[in-house]
Order: sequence, then structure tokens, then C-alpha cells
Amino acid sequence: MLDGLSAPEQVRRREQVNRRRAWDEVPRWQIYLPLGIYLLFTLVPFYWILLFALRPAGSTSLVPWPATTEHFEKVWTERNFATFFQNSLLIGLATLVMTTVIALTGGYALARFDFRIKKGFMLALLCSQFVPGALLLVPLFQTFAGLRMINSLGSVIIAETVFQLPLSMILISGFIRNVPYSLEEAAWVDGCNRFSAFRIVVLPLLRPGLVAVGSFAFVHAWNHFLFALMFLSSQDKQTIPVGLNTLLGADSVDLGALAAGGVIAAVPVVIVFAFIQKWLVTGFSAGAVKG
Repeated sequence: MLDGLSAPEQVRRREQVNRRRAWDEVPRWQIYLPLGIYLLFTLVPFYWILLFALRPAGSTSLVPWPATTEHFEKVWTERNFATFFQNSLLIGLATLVMTTVIALTGGYALARFDFRIKKGFMLALLCSQFVPGALLLVPLFQTFAGLRMINSLGSVIIAETVFQLPLSMILISGFIRNVPYSLEEAAWVDGCNRFSAFRIVVLPLLRPGLVAVGSFAFVHAWNHFLFALMFLSSQDKQTIPVGLNTLLGADSVDLGALAAGGVIAAVPVVIVFAFIQKWLVTGFSAGAVKG
């Protein structure tokens, strides 16, 4: 059955057969039991937050029935979550675009060009990941104050982009290295310049990697609390994480409103990952293979 295949293909087929046999020999309960425990551990907190968000105030039922939307209406209108949602969405999308575009250009330079300080620059990018965001608050605040950008969404967008760029640039450079350089050379022979060859040949192949990098930039900007708290002072400029913090009172906590706000904060992230799951898996698989 394997006679007509090349040697590498025969080895790959034999490995697949061996893995399938090993899988068939494992008792099913040894697989499903830990997976079921992990699934239960993951889903119970989600059910609990939905329970508090949907059941009426004062109810102690373990089933949200009859369900109510009063908590969602309260946080969306009275607690100004509609404005918080718009601000978070704007910051997340702007961070996604800026991070992806800048990381794409920088990653291409790191992947395709050799220069004297390349290794040192890569080391600096890696070391920057060990710097906590709180350590950047004072210099960033002074910089934005000098630029008169305090209490502006632009300050948070720039801060989030700067914070996401090092890792995004490293990831993008890895994705570009997996694209054979001969493809660009063939495009040059056909009359394309470097930019045209990149746009026509390389960029379509980077789609999974761009989705992976952009999605994490969006999710981080959506969930990040510290920069929005420090750089935005007006209530109409606040974001979802800061809005959730305002629901925590000094003496009491409105659990229904807090749960409803948490559901509102989680829905966009769940939708994003539901739509980009296949691209995300493909992107990480591509980035894990050395070209």
C-alpha cells in the first residue's frame, strides 16, 4: 500500500498508523474522565455568572428561571456601560490595526534583512517582555502629559500598541521566515518590486499569523485595566474593565449588576475567538515550525 509513495511520505504514514493504534489501545475512560473534570471546572464559573446575571434580585434559586434582563438594563443605561463598551471597542480595534501594521513591517525587516544590531535588537525585544506594565506608568504618564493627551483614548491606544509590539513583531518575523524566500525571488523575476512581491505573494500566506497576532492584541487591549485607569479620568472616556471596577462598592456589591457587566465584557471576546478559531490554530501551527 505504501510502495508508490516517497520515503518521507511512507514514514509519515507509518507514524500516523502507529499513533492511531496507540490511541485505540488507551481505555476511553482515561481520556474522557480528565476531560470531563476539566470541562466542569471551566464551565461552572460561567454558569455561576450567568445565574447571577439572569435571575431576579433577591432570588436564591440555582436555576435562572424566570429569567430577567433587569441587571443588563441597569448596567447598560444607569451605569453607562453603553459608553464603556464603545470606548473599549474603539481602543481594541485601533490597537489591533496599529499593532498588526507596525509588527508586519518590523517583522519583515527582521526576517528578510541582515544588519549589524539585529541580534541585539531581537534580544531587547525579548527582554522587554519581562518589564511589567506598571513599571511604564510613570514615564508614559509624563510623556502623555507633555503631549496633552491625558484623558484621551489616543493615549491608551498608543500605550497598548507599544506594550503589544515586541511580542507581535517576534511572532510575525517567525511567520515570514516560514514563507520560502524563493517565492519572492520568482515574483521579482516576473517584474514585481519588493513591495509588490510582498503584497501579492507573502501577505496572503501570512493571514493565519496576522489573525493570531491581531486577535491577541485586541483581547489584551479589551481586557487591560491599568492603562485606562491611569490615563482616563472622565467617566465618558472609561472602558469596560474600569466600569466593572465602579460596580464594587465600599460596603456592598451588586452581584447581579456585576455579573451582567461581566457577561457584557466576555461576549465580544467569545465571539472573536469563535470566528477566528481555525485561523488561530493554523497560525500557531505555522509559527511553531522552523522554516
